[in-house]
Amino acid sequence: MMADDEAEEVADDSPDSNPNQGEDQVAPAEFPDLGGAGEVVSGGSAKPNLDLIRDIQVTLTVELGRTDMVIEEVMGLTPGKVVELDKLAGEPLDVLVNGKLLAKGEVVVVDENFGIRITSIVDPRARVQALGPDAEAAEAEPPAEAGGQ
Repeated sequence: MMADDEAEEVADDSPDSNPNQGEDQVAPAEFPDLGGAGEVVSGGSAKPNLDLIRDIQVTLTVELGRTDMVIEEVMGLTPGKVVELDKLAGEPLDVLVNGKLLAKGEVVVVDENFGIRITSIVDPRARVQALGPDAEAAEAEPPAEAGGQ
């Protein structure tokens, strides 16, 4: 019966019977049942299905360090020129996944290739915060020093 009522409403809104011919037609959206995706489990949160994302490709990058330069300095780079970075020799390197810090590690050699040995994983709460809207501002600012200076 509901489908008949909706069909009747649509028929009433036809261009012949609608005095506002130029206006868009609006109808409620119908969505298919997704088979329990988002089932609520104990604790009140949706059960994540990690199997859905396990085959998604991501880019893992190991960052040796960074520096800021003006365009003139970049244009003056030549073979043999040394660029000083913000990391100390021997300091753990940043392991990034899609540009977001995931871990720290140290360089190793595997056969003839470089590799990275993971030495620590970033706290999950910090990883989630890095995905938030203020993440870029937080990454640009160095963390506050402990001791309250």
